Amino acid sequence: MVTGATGYVGGRLVPLLLESGYRVRAMGRSIAKLEARPWSRHDRIELVKGDVYDRDSLAACLNGCWAAFYLVHSMNPREKNFEAADRKAALNMASAAEEAGLKRIIYLGGLGNKNSANLSKHLKSRHEVADILRSGTVPTTFLRAAVILGSGSASFEIVRYLVERLPVMITPSWVNTRNQPIAIRNVLYYLRGCLEKDETEGHTFDIGGHDIITYRELFDIYAEEAGLKKRVIIPVPFFTPFLSSYWIHLITPIPYEISVPLAEGLRNEVLCDDNRIRSIIPQDLLSCRETIRLALDRLNRNQVDTCWSDAGCLLPPEWLYCGDSDFSGGTILSCAYRSRIRAATEEVWRHIEQIGGKTGWYYGNFLWKTRGAVDHFLGGIGLKRGRRNSNRVMVGDALDFWRVIEVHPYQKLALLAEMKLPGEALLDIRMEPEGDDMVELQLIARFLPRGLLGMAYWYSLYPFHRILFKGMLNALAGKAGKHMIIKPHRFEPDVTKTCEDKPFPGT
Repeated sequence: MVTGATGYVGGRLVPLLLESGYRVRAMGRSIAKLEARPWSRHDRIELVKGDVYDRDSLAACLNGCWAAFYLVHSMNPREKNFEAADRKAALNMASAAEEAGLKRIIYLGGLGNKNSANLSKHLKSRHEVADILRSGTVPTTFLRAAVILGSGSASFEIVRYLVERLPVMITPSWVNTRNQPIAIRNVLYYLRGCLEKDETEGHTFDIGGHDIITYRELFDIYAEEAGLKKRVIIPVPFFTPFLSSYWIHLITPIPYEISVPLAEGLRNEVLCDDNRIRSIIPQDLLSCRETIRLALDRLNRNQVDTCWSDAGCLLPPEWLYCGDSDFSGGTILSCAYRSRIRAATEEVWRHIEQIGGKTGWYYGNFLWKTRGAVDHFLGGIGLKRGRRNSNRVMVGDALDFWRVIEVHPYQKLALLAEMKLPGEALLDIRMEPEGDDMVELQLIARFLPRGLLGMAYWYSLYPFHRILFKGMLNALAGKAGKHMIIKPHRFEPDVTKTCEDKPFPGT
C-alpha cells in the first residue's frame, strides 16, 4: 500500500511500482482525487479511501497488504500543529500495521542529527515519526533524505523562484549551509529497491547524491542551467528564522505555514553519514546539475507529473453540494452570469481548461493579480502557485489560489478557494449545450460568509465580480472566435440542482 498516493513522492512512486509488476493499493482521503490520476485505471491498482488520523480506516486499508510506504506529512497551511498531527498519524500507522500483519513499513524522512539542540522542528518531527513507527512490531525501513530536487518539488521551486526573480539576493546566513541534494528519480528507485532487497528491512539508511554543496552553489548551478546571469548573493547575519521564512514566502509560491519550518531547517547541515545503501541498491546518482537540467526540461515541455501543491485533503465543505442554508449554518451568497455562444462545447472547453496560471483569467488580470498579491502579503498562497499543467486539469490540482474539486469535461470546472478569506468560496464554470452548435456558458460564484466581516467582504467585492464575470464571458467567446448570441447577463443559479445531481466527493 502507498499512503500519500496523491502527494509529490507518492504520485510518482505508484506508477513506478505498477510498471515493476507490483499490485498496488493507493490510499487517499478523496477517491475523486485518486481517480483523477493517470494510473487510476491500471489493472493492478486498487483505490481505497482512508485517513492516517483515523486508525480504523487505516487498518481496513492495510488489510491484505504485506508492505506499506509511509509518505504522509502534516506540514500544510490547514494544520496549525504539524508535529502533533504527525505524531498521531504515526501512532495510528504503527498500531494498524501490526493489526494487519504487515511484514514491512518503508518510511521516507529527513536527515540531520536528532540529538542536536539546534535541529529544526520540521526535522525533529521527521525523526520522531521514524521512532514511533520503529517502536511497533512491524520492521520499519527509514530512508533519510536531505533536499529532494525535481520538477515540482518544494525545494526546487524555492530555488527556481529565488534565482529567477532576484538578480541580487540579500540572504540569510543559511545560504552557506552545506547539504547533499538527491534527485526525485533516485529517491523513487531507492524506495522501490527497499521492497526488493530483504537486507534493507528494519534498517536506517541515508540517501543523497554525490554532490555536497552550499545553497549558494545550488543557486549558481540553477542560474547557469536556466541561462541566467550569475546572481549577486550577499549573506547577512541579522535574518531571523521568521524574516527568512517570510522572505521565502513573498518571493516563492510556498505558503507561509510551510515556508516557516522549511526555513528553519535550512540552517541545519544535512549530509549523509552512511552510504551503505549505494551498494545494496546500486543506481546512477544524478548530479545537482543533471537534476536541475532534467527538471527544467520537463517544465519547458509541460510534463510535471506531480507537484508539491498536489498534497493535501480534498474535502470541500458540504454546503457547496447542498444549497441548504440551514444545514450549512448561514446564508449562501451568490453571483452568477451567463451568456450564449454559437459554438460547439469542445471549442469553448479547451480555453476553460487552460484558465489561470500563465494563461491568466482572460479578463481583468490586473484585478486577479492584485487580489493574489494581497493574499500573499497576508501569508496566503497568492497566485504564484500557478498550475501543474497548462493544458489540462485534474481533480485535486492547485490552480493559482484555487483547488480543483470537480472536472466534468465539456460540462463543468469547479474551484474551491484556498486564499485567506472570512468565509468559504466556490467558483463554478459551467457549460450547457443548446443543440449541436450552441452552448450556454455560466460563471457562478458562491460564498458562505463568517460573521459581519464575511458579509462586508462579499458586498465590497460584488461590483468587481459583476465586471469580471461579464468580461470573462466576452473574452471566452472571443478566444473561441465565435459569435455571441446572448450577451452576458445576471441570473439566479439553481444551487439545489448541484446537491441532487452530484454526490459529495469521496462518498
